[in-house]
Amino acid sequence: MKQNIAIVGSGFLGMTLAMRYADAGAKVTLFESAAEIGGLASVWDIGDIVWDKHYHVVLASDRHTRNIIEEIGLGDEFRWVETKTGFYTDGELLSMSDTMEFLKFKPLDIISKLRLGATIFYASKVKNWKRLEKITVEEWLTKLSGKKTFEKMWKPLLKAKLGEAYKETAASFIWATIQRMYSARNSGMKREMFGYVRGGYARVLERFGEVLVEKGVEIRLNSRVAKIERLDSGKIRVTPAAARRHKDVKPKIVPQETKYAKYQTAAVTAPGFSAGFMTEPNLGKPTVRQFPRNGSSDIFDRVILTCPSNVAAKMLPQLEKTERQDLESISYQGIVCASVLMKCSLSNYYVTNITDDTPFTGIIEMSAIVDKREFNGNALIYLPRYVAPDDELFDKTDEEIERYFLNGLEKMYPKFRKKDVVAFKISRVRQVFPIPTVRYSEGLSAMKSSVEGVHIVNSSHIVNGTLNINETVALAENFFSHELHK
Repeated sequence: MKQNIAIVGSGFLGMTLAMRYADAGAKVTLFESAAEIGGLASVWDIGDIVWDKHYHVVLASDRHTRNIIEEIGLGDEFRWVETKTGFYTDGELLSMSDTMEFLKFKPLDIISKLRLGATIFYASKVKNWKRLEKITVEEWLTKLSGKKTFEKMWKPLLKAKLGEAYKETAASFIWATIQRMYSARNSGMKREMFGYVRGGYARVLERFGEVLVEKGVEIRLNSRVAKIERLDSGKIRVTPAAARRHKDVKPKIVPQETKYAKYQTAAVTAPGFSAGFMTEPNLGKPTVRQFPRNGSSDIFDRVILTCPSNVAAKMLPQLEKTERQDLESISYQGIVCASVLMKCSLSNYYVTNITDDTPFTGIIEMSAIVDKREFNGNALIYLPRYVAPDDELFDKTDEEIERYFLNGLEKMYPKFRKKDVVAFKISRVRQVFPIPTVRYSEGLSAMKSSVEGVHIVNSSHIVNGTLNINETVALAENFFSHELHK
């Protein structure tokens, strides 16, 4: 009998699992609380273009990402570019893109530079990451690089990503970061090559969604799950949250169209309420699927949650007490990220690391990699600021953040002019990645929850890597493979 599986969350983790289970013969329903698929890899309109809501890049060594994109038929659409890296420190923008520039790097003396280089090389060769999980990143880096180098270089970069939580973060965090970046240089291309798919993740997600629908996966958008319960029959009941009332009382088809493809989303649950589902692209005859009214539920054989751990805990009233406490105790780091479409570039660096005090914690110039024709001749820059989920920045208005960030750019780049900004858009996500504290993996709950038939698989289970699409897809592949061969 065909297994009936529900997957909560349509990021790359949820979509990869949906595809694998559909290929294995299961009937799969994908629940997504947002109006679009993709999770942290979702896209939006900025100005007159459609591009990634957050910055993403594919490394030559990202075999899981490359494999999944090839599998959905877009492998020939990769574009590869050699990248450059900048550093903004002591009020000056410097290049650190090769060995000679590193040796000329003025903020560090020769001894500090040698120790910094030795630290990175040593970290790239370490295999036992669990040993590094037992000590703090500050303790490990200070021992290897020296206190002066830690204070000048490592500490500002760690605070940029982790805030004050860097003090509790394990050394395995920076090890995983170095491992990924170092592997990009040793992937067979000899140089640090970063890549993207023509059209960005807008194109990837459109094709991924089409493939899932072709394989029989039902994708429900605007469908937040409120409760998941195991019944006496052994089945799992999934109850959606109460739908929001809308002014329009008639169900209608809402077509989604971007630069490369078109699919249709029906925005209904019952007349006057919003939800949705994805149908096959370019349907000849529009149809609408009406989901049941509030309080209804669906019955499944298995449920897999890919949402943050504390969110999953709220959905599962039958969890054991200790497991609930473990899930709720995981600390997450959030992000406020601005996408800035501009008439001109800021620099030729893809990444500009910042050690000074600025409104944002880094500068990512996507147009240093992506052909500007993708952006109608403009430059696309991301200004991320990683903050705790309760940081006051989340409560500031878009106008306040825009003024704050653009004033920061003016101080850093004398040639920058606010009139060159074509569009400015802000994303706020309170839970982006779990903070890998000391001995993090030892207290991590198993993917198989205490509710029989329910699994929780999310970014908290990436214990020897950093959060990125490649690690997310790898997590999905490993989980599916393990379950398949049990």
